[in-house]
Amino acid sequence: MRHLAFVTVLLTTMTFAADASAQASEIVPDIVYGHKDGMALTFDVFKPQSPNGAGILYMVSGGWRSGWRDPAQAQRGYAPFLEAGFTVFAVRHGSSPRYNVAEAVDDVTIANRYIHAHAAEWGVDADRLGVTGGSAGGHLSLVLGNNGTDGDANSDDPLLRVSNRVAAVVAYYPPVDLRAWRGPNQRFPALDFPAEDEVRISPILQVSADDPPTLLIHGTADTTVPVEHSERVFAAFEQARVETEIIIMEGAGHGFRGEQATQATAARVKWFVEHLAN
Repeated sequence: MRHLAFVTVLLTTMTFAADASAQASEIVPDIVYGHKDGMALTFDVFKPQSPNGAGILYMVSGGWRSGWRDPAQAQRGYAPFLEAGFTVFAVRHGSSPRYNVAEAVDDVTIANRYIHAHAAEWGVDADRLGVTGGSAGGHLSLVLGNNGTDGDANSDDPLLRVSNRVAAVVAYYPPVDLRAWRGPNQRFPALDFPAEDEVRISPILQVSADDPPTLLIHGTADTTVPVEHSERVFAAFEQARVETEIIIMEGAGHGFRGEQATQATAARVKWFVEHLAN
């Protein structure tokens, strides 16, 4: 499906409604997928009551800051995924201001490989893993979607032997071209990354025909990450003949509220159901 969809048209007929009170049947916190500067890099696993065998990597990142939250409280944000039967992997990375965007990309790339390699331990099919996030988390989601590989069976590193291709992506208001943003930035210090990393961490420059189905959701009133970011990468996906869709939220800023948040959530879960659960 390749078209520009306006939320007032696309979502008025949706009947999906997640149970906001849905809880995980089991929470496995603080699984270590790597270490950096003597610190553990971790993610939490949230298992649904009725698993469908698919999983979603949720990028815990805003402004490339990635903080810990009590999983018992955090699971409320994952309720729509759990209700639909998805196992959720809440992935944290080395956080700004100590670490920059390129380093965050490296961290979540390792996490993605680790989860693929161990997916069966959580009852998840590694070929049915998706990724999502908003803002910086949306950026990281696109990076993982853009850069999947089949793995190297001859590698000495067991993580490098497995495929790390995700099967679907949903990105809320993602920055896609970081070249003009690079440099010292008081609000977003993670943007002070080396010039040689500009290309590999800019999703707009990494689009290829083998990218997974990708849904973009963005507001027209977003002044933090202008909607043109999603529009540009949407056009690049279409040119590469990647299955893609964009939802434009009229009047929405950087972060959805009220009915628009409900609509965006419904569209996100629907995308994953269509591409992962079936």
